[in-house]
Amino acid sequence: MRFLLVFQGKFVKGFYSSRRQLKEDVAGYLFISPWLLGFLAFAVIPIIMSLYYSLTSYDILGAPVFHGLKNFERMWTDTRFWKSIRVTFVYAFVSVPSRLVFAFFLAVLFKRASRMIRFYQAAYYLPSLVGGSIAIAVIWRRLFVADGALNIFLNAIGINSTVSWIGNPSTALGVIIVLAVWQFGSSMLIFLAGLRQIPVTYYEAASIDGAGWFNQFFRITVPQMTPIIFFNLIMQLINGFTVFSQAFIISGGRGGPDDSTLVYALYLYLRAFAYNEMGYGSALAWVLVLIIALFTAVIFKTQDHWVHYES
Repeated sequence: MRFLLVFQGKFVKGFYSSRRQLKEDVAGYLFISPWLLGFLAFAVIPIIMSLYYSLTSYDILGAPVFHGLKNFERMWTDTRFWKSIRVTFVYAFVSVPSRLVFAFFLAVLFKRASRMIRFYQAAYYLPSLVGGSIAIAVIWRRLFVADGALNIFLNAIGINSTVSWIGNPSTALGVIIVLAVWQFGSSMLIFLAGLRQIPVTYYEAASIDGAGWFNQFFRITVPQMTPIIFFNLIMQLINGFTVFSQAFIISGGRGGPDDSTLVYALYLYLRAFAYNEMGYGSALAWVLVLIIALFTAVIFKTQDHWVHYES
């Protein structure tokens, strides 16, 4: 009898506990429902639709016609597709390391306390806030035309220059890369936060042992910062592969001259919206996803060899 009473008490207690937990779960889902609805409407459903469209011939105006993997087969003979791949790789593999090195160098300098350190941090972070805007891209385009500020400065110091830097196929991509490197502020602040987490005792012990600045930097600072470098590398590489607005504005929306600034996202946009080939554009988008996933997986796979965690 006593056993039954104990069992009944536990059952009733568990029942009311389950009801209370259910109410808490329902309340939680109600609170996050606006985000869930937005995530479904603007992320999950478009992703599923783009996967379907990638297997169809769809010109936006008519109904999509399913034709399997023909969009992906078409890429093998699409010369502009391969040009966009090459341009994007050059952009990403030049701009990303340059930005990270520059940001890390300034973060090391700003680690030292100074009366003006907050002002300098804000001033160097400002380009990252406004650098991705359309207005800055328009101004950047004006700086590098034949009668732009760069040529005016070069002529003022005795260097005769009349070239249009954005109109020359050999320099147009470099203009966009310089703009990307100029937007180093966010990476710099992340590096600076990581540098301030390194215990001072490491440097004090190294100084007692006679280690100079060079040895301290490469044997303490860099190894301790590898997790932060790893994070910044992943984020900036993704941004590098998906660059669009700067190339669109500076190139006039066509990737010129001679497709020298035809980055992958711009080519995807042109196919999907300028030429009304939404099916082919969706296939291009999924190839971009696979490229980013591949490089991200490679970086994650190699982190055991160069990223050092305290554990």
